[in-house]
Amino acid sequence: MENALAVVDGIELREALRSCLGVERFVEEVAGAAPFGSHDQLLAVADRVASSLTAGEVEAALAHHPRIGERATGDGQAQRFSLTEQSAAEASDAALAEEIARGNREYEARFDRVFLIRAAGRGRAEILQELRRRLLLDDAAEAATVAGELLDITMLRLASLYPPDPAAD
Repeated sequence: MENALAVVDGIELREALRSCLGVERFVEEVAGAAPFGSHDQLLAVADRVASSLTAGEVEAALAHHPRIGERATGDGQAQRFSLTEQSAAEASDAALAEEIARGNREYEARFDRVFLIRAAGRGRAEILQELRRRLLLDDAAEAATVAGELLDITMLRLASLYPPDPAAD
């Protein structure tokens, strides 16, 4: 099997990167470092760039993320990521959904941005617990938490698009 990184052209790579993190500097800097010899090389560059986002870039990236418990609009790769990430076993629990919706409203009133959390691998109850905890943080601590969550989401998405090449082991 051919290494997926070896056959990615610049346009395809940019579209893939944009679906992982909707920040143009991230897209251009990571794509500009191509070609990548390995999955690990790609992830290292992406991690370095995504870790250096400015507060404004983080805020801009949040525009590409739906609220927890809401469906993303559109049918692109970023929306498919969101749908998969937010699919939790207890998603049909109406009381839990209402608590999350209430928490989203409180969070947005408090921090003036959408609540962002890496939903992949987390249940709705865990997400609600984290939402409540983060409502108690000061602005600086929450801004750092949001940046960290955004980095986690970005790296998980990118790793799913370009998994390690088993032949490289």
